[in-house]
Amino acid sequence: MAWPDSTAVWGGKLSGVQADIALIARTIARYEPVVLCANPGSAAKARQMCGPTVTVIGSIPVDDCWMRDTGPVFRTDGHGGLDAVGLNFNGWGGKQTHAGDALVAERIAAHVGVPFRRADLVGEGGAIEQDGAGTLMATRSSLVNRNRNPGRSERQLEAAMCEAYGASKVIWFDGVRGQDITDDHVDATSRFLAPGEALVQMPLSTETDAYARDARRQYGTLSAATTATGRPIDTMRLQGPDYDSIRSTNRDFLASYANFYLCNGAVISGRFGDRRADEAARTTLARLYPDRVVEQLDIDRLGTGGGGIHCVTQQQPVA
Repeated sequence: MAWPDSTAVWGGKLSGVQADIALIARTIARYEPVVLCANPGSAAKARQMCGPTVTVIGSIPVDDCWMRDTGPVFRTDGHGGLDAVGLNFNGWGGKQTHAGDALVAERIAAHVGVPFRRADLVGEGGAIEQDGAGTLMATRSSLVNRNRNPGRSERQLEAAMCEAYGASKVIWFDGVRGQDITDDHVDATSRFLAPGEALVQMPLSTETDAYARDARRQYGTLSAATTATGRPIDTMRLQGPDYDSIRSTNRDFLASYANFYLCNGAVISGRFGDRRADEAARTTLARLYPDRVVEQLDIDRLGTGGGGIHCVTQQQPVA
């Protein structure tokens, strides 16, 4: 994870976002080790807010908290080996300062002592969802975009993604271009549960905005798709909240239950104040992961930045 400390990025929201990051870190640390990167000048505050169960390091500078996008993608080879790939983070197409964040992936790989290489594309971890068995999904709006990969065709990017992730198939969604800083990351809407199993967060039937239309198209595409091995994908619905019933009134707020983090023994997800939808999401996640505890956290300040719990975490697997 990464500790935000920039008022240039967060303004008056910074202290609340820091509190949300600390809550997420402390919660995950009950189930697995958490290492949080902080700038030297704010490392002491991060340690104070996160507590003794979270390891805070001040040796890897960061610009913001979105470790899913800036951090390395760790890969296992099935024989005890581990390495890391960087996706050449460029501030979501040059939309935000990223001098430190552009180097986070490589520096983390060096810190943990694993080989590192750069992928042959520009992207972010939240832009590519993988099942770990050869199948990827992503939005064209985020990756087939001249603000990341000018002059690159969908086929070229598909080959680069597969090479980086050890995959052989990409399921593409159109996505939503230019309406949020990520150009519509897939991990806010569609997630793999296992090879051949996925879920899509669905809007209310009354919602007709671009993201609602995109979610319905993602569900339709996934329901008709197959995995890299030709297996049909069992696609489940995860009902999203009523934005008129959640606590936040921020127009950029992301109320995504699908943006959960799966850790050892638990599923860490958000809750947003629509009590009926929050409880239904908890029930759905508990059914999908019966061997894990479902932890729902209030992360309203973080959500105003357009991200969630999956967005601020990046897992390092045991080799």
